[in-house]
Amino acid sequence: MTATTDGSTGATLPPRAAAASETDITTPAAIGVQDAAVRAVQRATEHLLARQDAEGWWKGDLETNVTMDAEDLLLRQFLGILEEPTAHAAALFIRGEQREDGTWATFYGGPGDLSATIEAYVALRLAGDSPDAPHMAKASAWIRDRGGIAAARVFTRIWLALFGWWKWEDLPELPPELIYLPTWVPLNIYDFGCWARQTIVPLTIVSAKRPVRPAPFPLDELHTDPADPSPHRPMAPAASWDGAFQRIDKALHAFRRVAPRRLRRAAMNTAARWIIERQENDGCWGGIQPPAVYSVIALHLLGYDLKHPVMRAGLDSLDRFAVWREDGARMIEACQSPVWDTCLATIALADAGVPADHPALVKAADWMLGEQIVRPGDWSVRRPGLPPGGWAFEFHNDNYPDIDDTAEVVLALRRVRHHDPERVDKAIGRGVRWNLGMQSKNGAWGAFDVDNTSPFPNRLPFCDFGEVIDPPSADVTAHVVEMLAVEGLAHDPRTRRGIAWLLDAQEADGSWFGRWGVNYVYGTGSVVPALVAAGLPTSHPAIRRAVRWLQDVQNEDGGWGEDLRSYRYVKEWRGRGASTASQTGWALLALLAAGEKHSKAVERGVEWLAATQREDGSWDEPYFTGTGFPWDFSINYHLYRQVFPLTALGRYVYGEPFAQQPRNAVKGG
Repeated sequence: MTATTDGSTGATLPPRAAAASETDITTPAAIGVQDAAVRAVQRATEHLLARQDAEGWWKGDLETNVTMDAEDLLLRQFLGILEEPTAHAAALFIRGEQREDGTWATFYGGPGDLSATIEAYVALRLAGDSPDAPHMAKASAWIRDRGGIAAARVFTRIWLALFGWWKWEDLPELPPELIYLPTWVPLNIYDFGCWARQTIVPLTIVSAKRPVRPAPFPLDELHTDPADPSPHRPMAPAASWDGAFQRIDKALHAFRRVAPRRLRRAAMNTAARWIIERQENDGCWGGIQPPAVYSVIALHLLGYDLKHPVMRAGLDSLDRFAVWREDGARMIEACQSPVWDTCLATIALADAGVPADHPALVKAADWMLGEQIVRPGDWSVRRPGLPPGGWAFEFHNDNYPDIDDTAEVVLALRRVRHHDPERVDKAIGRGVRWNLGMQSKNGAWGAFDVDNTSPFPNRLPFCDFGEVIDPPSADVTAHVVEMLAVEGLAHDPRTRRGIAWLLDAQEADGSWFGRWGVNYVYGTGSVVPALVAAGLPTSHPAIRRAVRWLQDVQNEDGGWGEDLRSYRYVKEWRGRGASTASQTGWALLALLAAGEKHSKAVERGVEWLAATQREDGSWDEPYFTGTGFPWDFSINYHLYRQVFPLTALGRYVYGEPFAQQPRNAVKGG
């Protein structure tokens, strides 16, 4: 098959990989698919068990892109605490991620990204790289060719404004008085997804203060015209949404000049209290790096010195996002995923035949039970009467448990034979009731909030990067439906509404959109097992359409893959990409649930996983198969390449877990 070119990006569409032409005594073709699967399960199980922490959790590296590393250096420069060893280690990592054309991408094999390239370039200059060095000159030339700093996203220009490399007046206005808007007013802070909300509140303080630290060097080489670095941008028509919000922003700039000082000061102090109240026990905010960075800056601008307990804890938490590599490079994680990784690892090991009372599984269950959140968080603004009981994604994030983790933790706990079953049942009961209470009015589930679907936040000039709302998605809804079915609630009206939503959300070709994983393969791999667990027969038309789609997009090498470009260029890239272990696992999970164990597609997928497994029982996967914001922010979960292939192979060898009797229904909600 001849590769084609996507004219929008210049990227080459991958041909279906050719099947291997040679075999040896260890290949599936030589020893039989079933035997090869059993061998792969054994090796993968040993590998995953060896990676468990002594406390019972698993956590793989969470790799994103170099903007995390660049912004960490910019923060330290702004606070006056940037040290040479830190800058050197960060620069080592950033240089290693530069592409041949001088750019930086936001995912493996992706196109160069303007904002990421600008931020990486500035970070390397902070670390001492000369603008005349070949790798720097190549980057700056590419930046100028793409419009320079003026064409970068708002967040990049905010970072540059902190040092006078961009004018604050040429940025969208974010008034701190936003904190006073009641929840029934459009564009109140709870109209934003929790990740955006946690970022916007501290940025209102930064926007009001407009700080400028002396720039350590000029950046003229990143402007198309240094004499006019901020060219005029024409206004959109007033009758359009973009035009309306541009004019609102213009009015907010005018309001800044006349805003009562006492009101503004009070608003900033209220925002500061909001921030401090949401600082986690480990010093972080929301368990993710961006809100922590902006919260530290905002509080510092309000007079909190670096020795203040809140600031000290915040800075210490940021240090824990650093991953030090063997070559001395330092990578910053945007987030850490121990709860998510632990529940998925538990499911994988249980489905791969590890006994339900195995010490590793019991220890994992003990740790997960200790992570359940039993106090209200921001979600209770929309659900004030709902008792808490969810789980978060991270080590410390009590303010923002999420629906996806809660569903998967329940599924994981049900696979463990614990020495205190009453404790497990009580924890599961709280989790199920919380998830049921977080159902949106359309019958589906979002990740963190209820009915977080306002159309207005994404229209703001400030919000030009990534999703800022949290609408229901097929993958999260599927995980909840699967969990409810296992809990004996398949026929509960709330579960049936979720099933109906999923059936309506199916694409015409038989796939489902994947909001939190790449992409249609992930969505389909999540939904099909859930629908079957909830009682839909494998002969159901929706299941058969999904099976046909997965068969159609299977690569010639037997695996499945999907490139992140499917979020932007759906027609060309849906279900297309180099085969990966995690995505092959997702596809197999759907096909196995659909009763296709003995099909040629499943056999070839299992053969591919067995043949590509490394001697230590792991799989290699440089591709990004996790999603933060579709297209804009992508994630390589380093444990995905282990847990999903093992789950799929385990179900191939030992059968589907849905044959088990469902648990007693949890009442209430």
